[in-house]
Amino acid sequence: MKKSLQANTSQCVAIVEKFEKKERSWFPTSQIPTDLIIHVQDINFYVHKLPLISKSECLSDLLKSRPSQSNSSCDIKLDNFPGGAETFELIIKFCYGFSVDLTASNVAPVRCAAEFLQMTEEYEEGNLISKTESFIAFIVLSSWRDSITVMKSCECLSTWAENLQILRKCTDAVALKIIRRTSMCNDTDYDGERWWFDDISILCIDHFVRIITAIRAKGSKPEIIGASIMHYAEKWLPGMEELQGQKGFGHRKNELHMTILSGKWEEGNVGQEKEQRRMIEVLVSILPPQREAVPCKFLLSMLKMALVYTATTALVSELEKRVGMVLGDATVYDLLIPIPSYNNGTEGKLGSPSEERRTMHDVDTIQRIVEYFLMHEQQLQQQQSNVGKLLDGYLTEIARDPNLSIAKFQALAEVLPQDARTCHDGLYRAIDTYLKTHPTLMEHDRRRLCKPMDCEKLSLDGCMHAAQNDRLPLRTVMQVTFSYKVLYSEQIKMRAAMNGKGPMQHDIMCEQDSTWSTKKEIKNIISELQKIRTSIEELQHDYSQLQQEFEKANKQKIVSGWSSGWKKFKTSTLFHGKMNAMDTENVQLGQTTVSSKNSRRRRKSIS
Repeated sequence: MKKSLQANTSQCVAIVEKFEKKERSWFPTSQIPTDLIIHVQDINFYVHKLPLISKSECLSDLLKSRPSQSNSSCDIKLDNFPGGAETFELIIKFCYGFSVDLTASNVAPVRCAAEFLQMTEEYEEGNLISKTESFIAFIVLSSWRDSITVMKSCECLSTWAENLQILRKCTDAVALKIIRRTSMCNDTDYDGERWWFDDISILCIDHFVRIITAIRAKGSKPEIIGASIMHYAEKWLPGMEELQGQKGFGHRKNELHMTILSGKWEEGNVGQEKEQRRMIEVLVSILPPQREAVPCKFLLSMLKMALVYTATTALVSELEKRVGMVLGDATVYDLLIPIPSYNNGTEGKLGSPSEERRTMHDVDTIQRIVEYFLMHEQQLQQQQSNVGKLLDGYLTEIARDPNLSIAKFQALAEVLPQDARTCHDGLYRAIDTYLKTHPTLMEHDRRRLCKPMDCEKLSLDGCMHAAQNDRLPLRTVMQVTFSYKVLYSEQIKMRAAMNGKGPMQHDIMCEQDSTWSTKKEIKNIISELQKIRTSIEELQHDYSQLQQEFEKANKQKIVSGWSSGWKKFKTSTLFHGKMNAMDTENVQLGQTTVSSKNSRRRRKSIS
């Protein structure tokens, strides 16, 4: 029976000279009419049964299960065929005995298709499965380029390539070649360690992760792994390279971030948005845990992208913690994370933003990052000093936002411990910028805004500027004036010591300057108190007039209920108590300012 089948198959193959395609039909040129139609995707293949069933156990079983149809052709539809119609065409040519050229681009689909059709060695000697396996083992795995090409071709083969171990074999081969070649490079050979970045960046995210996981298991350095992840992110995440490459900082530099944000909600981009979000989450999950693996700039860029594409809360939190560990390496521009206004009809998708969310920058995220930094870096004073300067620069930038609340500004200014800032000039600059942007603040709000600033930690130049700044509250100006006097006296003392003047002469100069400054401060305080007393007297005069008018009205008994209420108010000490408290507070303020003349502290000049 088998010999008869082979004879008939040879007869069919011998009379087929070539294959033709017409529109969506594919058929061999033969004098023997075809008796089988196979539908793959949208292509109809008109073929003979015998050549195919002689190689494919699957097709043989399908035809046996159908009733005999001697007078008509059989129809078979192959759903979810690996590789599609193009791969099935190669299978038919192999069954008819034609030469099939296996390449790195087609060997994986052909191997999966042969498995689908059960073209095993047990069914027919020299069958297609054994041929493709040999090609992969001896040709593909020995070549770097072919291994990458096969992995790329497996992206559309889903679980077939996974189950047949094609991906695993290629991944191991690629990882081994990376480790061997990079191990021969010294630490200064930057290009030699990164020669493979471009090649593996053409792969899909899942296959890229396979290679990174493999080389990490083989002991690759975290800096190399981190650099490859950065390279991949710059290629596949729109705007990532620009976010890292921008230099300087300011509001104009956030235009790219806002452009990415506005474009992601365009119609037809929903699927792409999900893909980008998944890519961000996967890349962050494979980042090496070591601090030196990736720079702070890249982590902050990934954080911005994660916020743009609404990544999970856990992922955002993980990025914030990692940024906090290396915050000392950041720049002010890196910290500027804009908050979208969600205009152009997107409110319906995202919900109406609250009043707090209408600020220009995401201050809450930065505050959490600084708190994470303090958890890791409390023992490093130098790091805290660097972050203090960084935070002051950030506060100066966000202070230009007209919608930034005092509470958020104050909370971020006070997040660092007292000893984190050796000089408060940067903080004063941020406060002054906020006062310029918000000129209508009340006096108590100005005092609240200046609360985080220690006037004794201002440099001489900072004190000179602040003492003449009419935007600051009166109490702060007086404190700054006294600090300026102390700093000026210390500079005179140091100058006298450098010029070789005696201590008696220097003490006389300091005492004269101290006396002059103290008298001037007392005169200013007395002048302010006189103004307050005048205002109080005017209020008391108005009160007396109102009292007289009320007594007249009370005699006429116009409104008895109002009379009772007014008498209670009349006998109340609330108003008089407030007057006395205001008077006492200002007197105490003057006393405190004058009594603080004995304090002496050294200052750093503003650089």
